[in-house]
Amino acid sequence: MIPLQAFRRFARYELIRAGLESAALPGLVGPWPLLGGRGAIFTLHHVDPRIPARWAPNSWLTVTPAFLEQAIQVALESGLTPIAVEDLPERLADAADKRRYVCFTLDDGYRDNARFAAPVFRRYGIPYTIFITAGFVERSRSIWWKTAEDIVSAVSAFEFAFPDGPQRLTTRTELQKIAAFDRLATFVTEAGDEDAAVAALDALARQCGIDALAITEQQTMSATELGELAQDPLAQFGAHTLTHPNLRRVTDDRLRLEMTGSAEAVERYVGVRPKAFAYPYGYAAAVGSREIAAAADAGFTAAVTNMPGLIEQRFQASPTAFRRVSLNGFYQKKRYVRALLSGLPFKLRAIAGGQAP
Repeated sequence: MIPLQAFRRFARYELIRAGLESAALPGLVGPWPLLGGRGAIFTLHHVDPRIPARWAPNSWLTVTPAFLEQAIQVALESGLTPIAVEDLPERLADAADKRRYVCFTLDDGYRDNARFAAPVFRRYGIPYTIFITAGFVERSRSIWWKTAEDIVSAVSAFEFAFPDGPQRLTTRTELQKIAAFDRLATFVTEAGDEDAAVAALDALARQCGIDALAITEQQTMSATELGELAQDPLAQFGAHTLTHPNLRRVTDDRLRLEMTGSAEAVERYVGVRPKAFAYPYGYAAAVGSREIAAAADAGFTAAVTNMPGLIEQRFQASPTAFRRVSLNGFYQKKRYVRALLSGLPFKLRAIAGGQAP
């Protein structure tokens, strides 16, 4: 039987694509540039010319350098002024400043950010901010979504003790791999104890002959590499917690430690204390009023979610609750970037109460 969840995943992607195509129609985007916005903060993860297989569960996290260049071109053609995200609150607070801005941010500190993204930013003189998770840098925390992808890619079946009991999942076909990945992802993201869930996934990886921390080492920059990249005057670095947990699920003490500890770690790596913070996961179930207040209390002048939306003047009063626009690997077309910058997809989402890119 073909997993229903895999069909739902692809159906959602196609629904979003249809929405972007509609929003990209010249008659819609042309008359309404930047509806109610002061620009956009773009979210990226991987930037790599190698395009992942379409079935790969994490393929949405990767865009090509060519598409990044297109996104920069669209932003500049739209009259946006590039700045680092940490400088945005000060610009919004200036009543005489009516410019619209674009900020480029990259989460997790992947090696390809330095190899493939940084040269594109240098070509255009664009500042960029990389948000760093200390546990990845120090190889003490696995990137569980990468671990899960490697597991479903490496074996044809596996057994795992889910909360509702042990189950055997078959991963022979592409659709089965997607369904198995989603099952593991749900296990981690809905776990009451995320640390224990990640540890259980690491143990499953070992049973499958996979070293989860070796994946982290292969994927993310070391402290030395971050120090080298920090010599680039366009490169900025923000905090992204110590262990990349869902912050709404941790205690008050753990919340403070994840924020301040990661700021201290980034300062050790690059020599400058970060002013900006990115919430892990970043969606509404991972960021609430407590977390937004905690980021301000921790001394961050700006913090970004992954809730979709443009820069709005109202965030001047709440600069640790900025929304971002995801540059998604499934939608790498210049016209889609233009549609996103129009703000129309987010207006439509608000009306329909549905998903946004």
